[in-house]
Amino acid sequence: MTPRPSGRQHNEMRQISVEPHVNAFAEGSCIINVGRTKVHCTASIQHGVPRWMKAQNKKGGWITAEYGMLPRSTHDRMDRGATKGKQSGRTLEISRLIGRALRSVVNMEKMGARTFWLDCDVIQADGGTRTAAITGAYIALRMALDSLVEQGKLAENPMTDYLAAISCGVTESGAVLDLDYDEDCNAIADGNFVMTGSSGVVEVQTTAEGGTISIAEMNQMTKLAEKGIKDLIGMQKSVMQAL
Repeated sequence: MTPRPSGRQHNEMRQISVEPHVNAFAEGSCIINVGRTKVHCTASIQHGVPRWMKAQNKKGGWITAEYGMLPRSTHDRMDRGATKGKQSGRTLEISRLIGRALRSVVNMEKMGARTFWLDCDVIQADGGTRTAAITGAYIALRMALDSLVEQGKLAENPMTDYLAAISCGVTESGAVLDLDYDEDCNAIADGNFVMTGSSGVVEVQTTAEGGTISIAEMNQMTKLAEKGIKDLIGMQKSVMQAL
């Protein structure tokens, strides 16, 4: 088997760390570092819900997300979405992914008539930015909900489970966990797995890039993802307990 460019084992993730309370104004915030990938995540509480919820007499609250990459988060500078006058399809797709992933582990009716905005800004990108954003946004959202409980505005935190995301792929090294940029660029197939603390699958996005992969390889990716998610959720629990 060909060694991975980073020298990591096939089931070894990059070094991961989280710094909470990085924003003095947001109700929840953190910077998550996954190898050289760095994402700034904030959770903001807005009173009221979208108009469509009122029109449909929907009870509870709403969770939405916005994802973006800073101009020099990559090797070459990119223009801001505001400069172009619109967001890219990739940016919108990832924003929606983050929002629906987080909604899957919250009892929306117990949130009250509030909108929670999750802003995920990529400071530095070296692969796995969307999965890092989901994992970090979960921490920021949990902090924001905990703050409402501490203030007596919610009886309990309405989160129903933990949530994290990780990338897997098939490369010349076989099935591997947590692809960095170099591996992602040359992968035969790559995928993003979003899972809960109880091993529930929220979403899987997998694409063959350089040819098809077998069912056995897909199963290997899934097993690697499950291991990675468990490690990430263990990290999330440690961060929350230390607050």
